Amino acid sequence: MTNDFLPINLNDMKKRGWDMCDFVYITGDAYVDHQSFGHAIISRVLERHGYRVGIIPLPDWKNADAFKVLGTPRLGVLICAGNIDSMVNHYTVSKKKRRDDAYAPGNKAGQRPDRATIVYCNKVKEAFPHLPVIIGGVEASLRRFTHYDYWDDKLRRSILFDSKADILIYGMGERQIVEIAKRLDDGEDLSGIPGTCIISKTDCGGRLIPSYEECIDSKKQYAISCQMQYYEQNPYTGKTLAQKHGDRYLIQYPPAMPLEEDELDKVYSLPYMRTYHPIYEKYGGIKAVEEVKFSISMNRGCYGNCNFCALAFHQGRIVTSRSDVSIINEAKRMINDPDFKGYIHDVGGPTANFRQRACKKQYSSGACKDKQCLYPAPCKNMEVSHKRYLELLRKLRSLKGVKKVFIRSGIRFDYLMADKDDSFFTELCKYHISGQLRTAPEHISDNVLKHMGKPKNDVYEAFSDKFYKINQRLNKKQYIVPYLMSSHPGSTIYDAIRLAEYLNRHNINPEQVQDFYPTPGTVSTCMYYTGMDPITMEKVYVPRSGKEKAMQRALLQFKNPDNYKLVYEALTKAGRQDLIGYLPHCLIRPPQGNILNEQRRNIKNGKDSQRKRSIAKNKGRAEGRGGKAKGTRH
Repeated sequence: MTNDFLPINLNDMKKRGWDMCDFVYITGDAYVDHQSFGHAIISRVLERHGYRVGIIPLPDWKNADAFKVLGTPRLGVLICAGNIDSMVNHYTVSKKKRRDDAYAPGNKAGQRPDRATIVYCNKVKEAFPHLPVIIGGVEASLRRFTHYDYWDDKLRRSILFDSKADILIYGMGERQIVEIAKRLDDGEDLSGIPGTCIISKTDCGGRLIPSYEECIDSKKQYAISCQMQYYEQNPYTGKTLAQKHGDRYLIQYPPAMPLEEDELDKVYSLPYMRTYHPIYEKYGGIKAVEEVKFSISMNRGCYGNCNFCALAFHQGRIVTSRSDVSIINEAKRMINDPDFKGYIHDVGGPTANFRQRACKKQYSSGACKDKQCLYPAPCKNMEVSHKRYLELLRKLRSLKGVKKVFIRSGIRFDYLMADKDDSFFTELCKYHISGQLRTAPEHISDNVLKHMGKPKNDVYEAFSDKFYKINQRLNKKQYIVPYLMSSHPGSTIYDAIRLAEYLNRHNINPEQVQDFYPTPGTVSTCMYYTGMDPITMEKVYVPRSGKEKAMQRALLQFKNPDNYKLVYEALTKAGRQDLIGYLPHCLIRPPQGNILNEQRRNIKNGKDSQRKRSIAKNKGRAEGRGGKAKGTRH
C-alpha cells in the first residue's frame, strides 16, 4: 500500500500505474484521509484487500461528467452522503438553511445537494448505467426502512427505492464492503450479506413488518414497524426483515457482527494521511479536521441507548474497543506530527467511559431484546468498571511529549455513579478536564427523562454533588456544563418551566440549547410522528407547534432579553405568574418598562397630563426594588 492520498484524478492514477479503479467512491464530504471519516476507512479497508479505490469528493451533482473524472471503475461505485445526513447538515431544527459546513472546503455551505445519496445515485446511473451502485453511511443506514422525514413532514419510502441503488450497507461497513467486493469480483449474487439491504420481488422468507402503504395509512402500524426493526438489531439473534413497497420488498438481512479488538486495531493502523487533501489548502482547509486530528477513537457502539440517539440503529448496542497497544501507537504517531502541541483532545467514542461490553452475556448473545442496560436503572448483570480505561489514560499521560489528555466525548454519568471505585472519577477531575466537564442530563423532569430513556434526575444530582466534592478535595475550581434539550416528546410547558426553575435555582445559564431534532432512525422521532412510544405503544404528548417549541426553548434561556416575551407568554399561559416578579425564585420581572413606555407615548400625544405623575411614581417603585424603568430581566 502506498503511503499517500488515494487518487482523485487521472494524473493520480497514472502516478500509481493504474489504468482503471476497481471502485470509485463518491462522497458528500471533502476528502479527508482520517479514520474519523467513513470514506477514508472503507477505502483503506478495500485497499488492504487488494482493491484499487479512487475518491470523488463533492462532485458537481448537476453534471454527469463530474462523476467520470476517474474513468469507468471495474467493479462498481460506492456512494455516501457524508459523515452527517445531508438534510441535517443543511438545515437547522427550525428548517432554516445553515450558513456553514465544517465538512466542505472553506467551511462553505451548499457544496452538496439535499438528499445527497439519492441525487448522486441518479447521476451515477446516468454516467454508468450498467455498473453496480452501493450506498452506505449514516444517511443511507438510518433511512433504510420506511421512515418519517422531518423536512417533508411525511413518511418516505426506503432510500434504496428512491436511490435505485443495487445494495445498501447499514451500520459500520467494513465486513460488508469486503464481502461485496469479493462477490462482485467473482460475479456472484449480492443477496444474504449480513448488514445489508436489497430489493426483491419476494419476501425472501423474512419476517414481515408493516408495509410502506400500511404505515402511510396508520401511525400505529408505523410505530409497530419501528418496534419490530428495533428488536431485530442484534447480530447474534436478529432475523431477516421484509417490508413491502408496492409489489416489491425491502429485505434487511441481520446486522453484521461488530469488529473485535484485533480487527479494530487493523482498521485503525491503516496508512491514513490523518489530514485533508492538499487541494483544500487554498480554501483554508477543512474545519471538521481540527477537532479530530489530535483525538483518538477508542470504541464503537453504545449500550446507553438514549431514545433520541440513532447509535443503537446504526453502530449497535454492543461496545467493542481497540487495544491499548493500538491506541498508544496512534498517540505516538500524533506526537511526531509537527502541528502537535502536546494536547490529545479526546480519547473516547460514542460514550467515552464504555470500554467493554455491558455484561458477559453480550459475548455470546448480544444485547437483550426487551431490556436496556442502564434504563430505568443499571442492570444487575452489568459489569461496571473503569479500570481498563483508567490504565489506558495513565499510559497516555506518561508518554513523552504529551502535556494533557482531555476527555471530550460524552461521559455517561449514571454508569460512572454505578462504579463503587472512585479512582476514575478522581483522576477525571484531576487530569482530564480543563475547568469544565460537559455532560448530558438533557432534562431534569422525570416525566421527560422517561421518554428520553435517561435515568431519573436524582442520579444526575448525585453525580453533580460528587463532582464538586471531589474538586473541592483536589482544590480545583471546575464546573459542569450540562447539555440540555427542549421540546422532546413528552415535554409539556410545565416540564420546561420546571427545568427553568432548576436552572435559576442553581444559577446555570446555558449558552447552547438543543431543540429536539426528529432525525431518521430514532425511537424519539417515531414518538414525534405518531404520538406514541413504539416500545410500549403508550400515548406520548408531543409539542408540535412552532410557538410552543419556541416557548420551551426560550424558557431554558430565560435570562436572555431576546426571550422575554416568549417566557412571559409561557408563564402566563401556564398560570405561573408567581415566577414573574422581583423575588429570587422569579424567572423574569414584570413588564414595567413596556407600561412606562406606553404611558410616555400617551403623554407625548397630549392625552393626559396627570399620567406624567404616574410615570414618576412607577419609576420610583421599580428602582426602589432594584429594577430599572426599561423592563429588566435577570
